[in-house]
Amino acid sequence: MTPFDRLESVAAPLLRDNIDTDLIIRVEPLFNGVARDALGPYCFESLRYRPDGTEDPAFVFNQPATRHARILLAGANFGCGSSREGAVWALLALGVRCVIAPSFGDIFYGNCFQNGLLPVRLPRAGVESLAAQARNHPDTPMTVDLRQCFVAGADGARIGFDIQALRREALLEGLDPIAQTLKRKELIDGFQRRDALRRPWIHHLPFTPKEST
Repeated sequence: MTPFDRLESVAAPLLRDNIDTDLIIRVEPLFNGVARDALGPYCFESLRYRPDGTEDPAFVFNQPATRHARILLAGANFGCGSSREGAVWALLALGVRCVIAPSFGDIFYGNCFQNGLLPVRLPRAGVESLAAQARNHPDTPMTVDLRQCFVAGADGARIGFDIQALRREALLEGLDPIAQTLKRKELIDGFQRRDALRRPWIHHLPFTPKEST
């Protein structure tokens, strides 16, 4: 998983509440075996394309200034709906590394950390302020700093955010849940050795009957 430390990028404002995982990615590309890193063209498919398959120039990711935005400014309850990890994969394949919103669907929020996408919760007023700056200064990069936990828009003002310590550590170091567990392998092995001596039947160790006296 690619580590996340500090990101500087233009931001794409899409302040629509309740964007669900079905809108982020349809289920068909996932079932049809499209590779994770090839899901980009399918992300926000119903919003990006007209019925004839051409791009809708009104959609934010089709506009020249924000076509390659790595930061998405979203509305409340972003990523709600079905449990679909492919929604995170599609956003990453589109090039997005950070989504800033007032709130997220719980399962989507957890899936972000497992795949290297940073979800930042900010008050709605903060998100709207950043979106206004992005619209008024579309060529000015925004900064997301995970080490110091702040977001800065075109005006340079910092808005702090909170994130659970272990999740922050995992993103900073680029660790998925398995790698995060293996980092503590020595502690786990030590516990298992001590526990095996104390409760050998739990660990399916060979049983040696005591000699009768």
